[in-house]
Amino acid sequence: MKTINLIKTQYLRDQTQPDPNVSHRVLTLNTKILISLGIIGLLFTGTTTTAYSQTAKSSLNDDRLLEQIDRYSVPKNDDALGQVNNISQLRDVSPTDWSYEALRGLVDRYGCIAGFPDQTFRGNQPLSRYEFAAGLNSCLNQIERLIASMETVSAEDLAIVRRLTQEFEAELAALNERVDDIEERTASLEDDQFSSTTKLTGEAVLSLGNIFTGDNASGQEIDSEPVYGARARLGFNTSFTGKDLLFTQFTAGNFPFFSETTGTFEGDLGLIADNGNDLNLLVALYSFPLSDRTTVVLEGSGGIAFDFADTISPLDHFNDSASGSISAFGVRNPIYNQVSGAGIGIRSELSDSFELSAGYLAPNAANPNDENGLFNGAYSALGQLVFKPGDRFKLGLTYVNSYNSSDTFTGSNLANFNSFVQGAVGETVPITSNSYGVEASFTLSDRLIISGWGGYTTSRVLESVTGQNGVSISRGDQDIWNWAVTLAFPDLLKEGNLGGVVVGMEPKVTDSSIDITGVANNTDLDTSLHVEAFYQYQLNDNIAVTPGAVWITAPNHDSNNSDVVIGTLRTTFTF
Repeated sequence: MKTINLIKTQYLRDQTQPDPNVSHRVLTLNTKILISLGIIGLLFTGTTTTAYSQTAKSSLNDDRLLEQIDRYSVPKNDDALGQVNNISQLRDVSPTDWSYEALRGLVDRYGCIAGFPDQTFRGNQPLSRYEFAAGLNSCLNQIERLIASMETVSAEDLAIVRRLTQEFEAELAALNERVDDIEERTASLEDDQFSSTTKLTGEAVLSLGNIFTGDNASGQEIDSEPVYGARARLGFNTSFTGKDLLFTQFTAGNFPFFSETTGTFEGDLGLIADNGNDLNLLVALYSFPLSDRTTVVLEGSGGIAFDFADTISPLDHFNDSASGSISAFGVRNPIYNQVSGAGIGIRSELSDSFELSAGYLAPNAANPNDENGLFNGAYSALGQLVFKPGDRFKLGLTYVNSYNSSDTFTGSNLANFNSFVQGAVGETVPITSNSYGVEASFTLSDRLIISGWGGYTTSRVLESVTGQNGVSISRGDQDIWNWAVTLAFPDLLKEGNLGGVVVGMEPKVTDSSIDITGVANNTDLDTSLHVEAFYQYQLNDNIAVTPGAVWITAPNHDSNNSDVVIGTLRTTFTF
């Protein structure tokens, strides 16, 4: 690269005999600075770790999608440099210096200086000589381009340029050295980078948990010891166009399901990781924009509703409780949990106020056997309309139709009828269900968000079945309800922290015409409440510590059972 002094010499010496190739030989200093900084920023910066379905899954709408993976693009954020066409807009430059007046004249005539979108160079700080020199160099390059294209530049302006370059010669030379150094380091980083199209994101969660007191679903006192486990996830975020996203994620962990001890899904922690520390593929999906307002998501494996639908809840961080709510129930309306597997989803902004989501997922899509596959086995189909008249309020109306996929994995045993029948009879029975949900969120202030939901599911057992153990299940219908009210306290006591409170009723069977051998009651006769509180404290951008507790009254919706209290201390590392 030519030095700044050579560039200045070329401007002044060849003004009467312009070389048309100069503009191709010389890269403007400002442009090189921006490109180099952009490259380093992109090489060093990972995407948000809270993964998609589980670490990066939130990326599918505008605030979650991987915005840009192009190595040589300047990041589009509030600090991105933009063009300022009048020097008076750069209000931090002193208007009393002759150089200010001189540069203002050049900018007014040639529109050649770049500043920040807030019309300052460094907030409220005075413009330094180095910053001024960068602006001057922009004008030098603009004049050089005009000369190269045979356009006229007045002798007076050339004299001004000559005087300014003499006064700021040392600063221009220093900027040149800095750019050379940046280019060398950038070249080294590019040679050693992981991939030009893929970013690696990761998450590791260490969790201490304990069931302090209470009875299990059978009325027996729980005798449980504290457990300490972990879950780790690695995500590969790949973009081929800067707007699409190929996301694959692998997981391993050993944190147990407390439902195995309590005998009910009520109160279970959301940190799902009981796979014996085996590394498994968790998610494989590809999303791409169909238009400026519509995104399509192709789910190859591990798809879930929030890949393409807004769950409204501010406590749902789309990473299976690595952050946000500590329980499986506290993150979102349980009816969303029915939607999982492989298939397709679509999310479209109908207008600034309305958003439509739809999707079809099949949990056994990869199984070619009879009564399985993409279309001949279990499935869930979701449709949702979200009304958002402003930044502070959102209202969602959700419908889910499913076949053999109605379990929500929160609530009572009867409310998760597929799992109940599997345990009672030893085989599955065909079940269809229709679920209806209403979700709302209202931001009262920057420090308080009130939200909540209500859900209703009607399930139907299509065939009677009798297991080898003699237990029989008759045809019939179920009505299942759930609701919750949540409070979110963003930036509580410190920026980046999050406090949360959840009060609600996990799924409960209120009416049933299904007869079950040996079961006197086919409905949940009592009502238990889910009460949860947590405080997520950000030690820094990459480490968060979250103490929290869940209190379940009348576990399994049975007032004969003593209340269950579960506590946890969760530490989340993201990179």
